[in-house]
Amino acid sequence: MNRRTFLLASGAALSLPLMGCSSSSTTNTTNTGGNTSTQTPLRMPQLLTGTQFDLNLQTGSMEFIAGTSTPTFGINSNYLGPVIKVRNGDTVNFNVRNTLTEAATLHWHGMHVPGNVDGGPHQEILPGGLWQPSFTINQAAATNWFHSHTHNKTGEQVYRGLAGMMIVEDAESDALDLPKSWAEDDFPLIIQDRKFNTDGSFSYLPTQQDAMRGMMGDTFMINGSIDPIVDLPNKEVRFRILNASNARVYQLRLSNGDAFKQIATDNAFRETPLSLTSITVSPAERVEIVVDLSNLQGQTLTLQDANNNDTVLLTLNVNKAASSITRVPAQLTTLTPLDPTAAVRTRPFVLGRTRGLFSINGVSMDMTRIDHAMTLNEVEIWEITNTMGMTHNFHSHATHFQIIERNGSAANVLEYEKGYKDTVLLNPNDSVKVVVKMTDYTADASTPYMFHCHILEHEDRGMMGQFTVA
Repeated sequence: MNRRTFLLASGAALSLPLMGCSSSSTTNTTNTGGNTSTQTPLRMPQLLTGTQFDLNLQTGSMEFIAGTSTPTFGINSNYLGPVIKVRNGDTVNFNVRNTLTEAATLHWHGMHVPGNVDGGPHQEILPGGLWQPSFTINQAAATNWFHSHTHNKTGEQVYRGLAGMMIVEDAESDALDLPKSWAEDDFPLIIQDRKFNTDGSFSYLPTQQDAMRGMMGDTFMINGSIDPIVDLPNKEVRFRILNASNARVYQLRLSNGDAFKQIATDNAFRETPLSLTSITVSPAERVEIVVDLSNLQGQTLTLQDANNNDTVLLTLNVNKAASSITRVPAQLTTLTPLDPTAAVRTRPFVLGRTRGLFSINGVSMDMTRIDHAMTLNEVEIWEITNTMGMTHNFHSHATHFQIIERNGSAANVLEYEKGYKDTVLLNPNDSVKVVVKMTDYTADASTPYMFHCHILEHEDRGMMGQFTVA
């Protein structure tokens, strides 16, 4: 039973309390097929800034479906976590306390940090334990995130709510004429899909097929809001989009067919804005887009998933007057690409299945085995191949990469995936080549970095490996 089915059957309204969050819209009712459903105001996670952060991994409960309580996990809240905004050059300190009854970790996805504070599966926080990582922000402005990375439990813990967004700002982002008024024209959109049991609890891996393809739900939410609506001004609006789903790939588009501008990939601004009418985002990928609502005062449009019969993810209600005007500049940044001809080696990463488990290069994850040893400042080519008839993607800790070939040709690299990335989509039987270099930080065998498929059920079932940097 998904939320829309429940509401249409019962006529009930949805109540969705979320600690540390605020609504950015008044409740709106819409008619669908002669039935009235109540949309939920888009929730805004708590915004934390500064250099000292206290994070509490905790249990909670949410009333996603009216009259039923869903047991959840959260970080400083009942479900999901805050948005943490930091600045390049600052040294940040965390107190991460685990009040759960099971071990957990917290990985800074997309953040360029030393191996011993990366938050991978070797850095478990036991129940009642406290982890106190500290590191200096050493990267350009970007939208990243943090989430559980517990060995064999990542999928379930993220599904229950252990995830949040992490934003890096710098002097360059400060100077750009972009929307940057939080919850006014600058919004985080953490997109997820979930499935519920009839008692309101999350349904996680009810079938073997769910474990094989990756867990996909039939109910969609953004920032923990189901069927959300947001009131917006008639100006450019910035959406920082994170696909925090376990396995689903979204193709995002606007219902009116208008183009929007992509301004950033996973790890940095694009050099120039890219005009698109749709963009594909696989699990863990981030994109930043700017939608121009200047001429849409009084109108309503929706953000839809074209991969799922144009399912509505978010309703945009343009009903506010702009208090300021921004114009996306023609030049956003200058990226320094790595030179593939400088590569000292090519490493293969073959995504497949071995002895019933997912694998990379024929072996499944082993916490005691180091799969690759890398060296600082050496340029490498990684050739990633999906040998299976199902979708995978590939994520590397520690650094970002640039995609230089897709399926044997540079011409096949999609425009919106050009730039600095840490996660890349591979459709069935795809191959990609990326150029990569480890810089600044090392990692030894006690706290190595990870590479893995970011379809979380595949990661938990073996499609992950480890590397050191010397």
